[in-house]
Amino acid sequence: MPDYTIIDKLQDHIQIPDNGTLSVPVQEDDATKTILFGFAQGQQLSEHTASVPAIIQIIQGNATVTLGADTHNLSEGSFIHMVPKLSHSITAETPVIMLLTMIKAAKK
Repeated sequence: MPDYTIIDKLQDHIQIPDNGTLSVPVQEDDATKTILFGFAQGQQLSEHTASVPAIIQIIQGNATVTLGADTHNLSEGSFIHMVPKLSHSITAETPVIMLLTMIKAAKK
């Protein structure tokens, strides 16, 4: 078994649902956990926090992302790094594919 995970064309590994949100685990080890999300237009991940640092990458589509008190309109290719306990939410303005990586090794 190789010491790496490689996925070509992430957008081909998830079907965006007509309604709702779909999540597909991509990778997990002691240090990180990576999940691919597909959001139907108008779907949202309500405000919440994470106990570990996290990275969000918008793979496809447009989303409104709230980070603390700041709101950003983001499109594919966007990258977000969040510190632990940062309040955040996501609304899909179009069908969206998003990659979330949680950095478990940083948890104290």
